[in-house]
Formats: sequence, C-alpha cells, structure tokens
Amino acid sequence: MTTDDLTVVHVDQFLAHPPAKVWRALTEPDLIARWLMPGDFRLRVGHRYTMRTQPMPGTGFSGTVEAEVLAFEAPSMLRIRWRDADPGSSSRADWTITWTLRPEGRGTRLFLLHEGFDPGDPLQQHARTLMGGGWRTHTMRRLDEVLNLHPQPRT
Repeated sequence: MTTDDLTVVHVDQFLAHPPAKVWRALTEPDLIARWLMPGDFRLRVGHRYTMRTQPMPGTGFSGTVEAEVLAFEAPSMLRIRWRDADPGSSSRADWTITWTLRPEGRGTRLFLLHEGFDPGDPLQQHARTLMGGGWRTHTMRRLDEVLNLHPQPRT
C-alpha cells in the first residue's frame, strides 16, 4: 500500500515509552477512555462494545462507534473493527484499525493502519482526511500525555 491509497490511513509514531506501557494504554479501558473514547473494551477476540464521541456531521459520522476486537497478539498487535452505529447513515463507516508495536531503543514504534475508507464516497474521503490528521496530531498527543501520566506496569 502506498501513501496515496485512498482506502487507508497510515501512522508511524515513535513513543518514548516501552512497549508494555504502550500496550497497556491500548488495552485498559480506563486508559483508552482518556486518550481515545470511553467504552467497555475487553481484550478478547469477538468482544463487542460501544464508544461515544462528538458527531462529525460533515462526514456523516454519528459519534457512536460499534467496535469489535478482531485479533490480538499481546503485546504487539491489536486489530479492532469500527462501525458507525447509525444504520441510516448515507456513508456508514465500516473500518478496521490495526495497532502494531515494535520495540525501538528505549521506546516503541507504533504503527496504525486504519483501513476501509470508500474511495468513491466523498464523505468517506473527507473522514479519511480528517481522521488521518487527527490520528497523527491530536490522538497521538493525547496518547503520549496518558503515557506520561501513568507509571510503567510491573514486570
């Protein structure tokens, strides 16, 4: 996949925290709520839960995400399906988010692959543009803030 692939958003971010700490932020519900969205996340394949945030009318996003854990390999990969909870949306999101963690020096290289944007749907492409920028700036900044506030898990 290239960076001009209209169906995906790629993020490659270095975090100055060990992989175990980043994994914890990706998989503990109270921490997820602080940097992403609140929801009843459980690290179990097939677990379904709902997350809520602000609607984005310009993209057709209702603000409610139906999520499902599709796969994981602790502590290095987590794949989740996100669907817009509004079945009446003219541009209903049905995306896959994959987080991959790799140790790098004293920190972690975090890769995000957000797949499933419809290249023929203007609302989906607008969402791709907004979310691509949001993942890279706002969300990664919030994740880093959460990582800085919480101690390293015991090993």
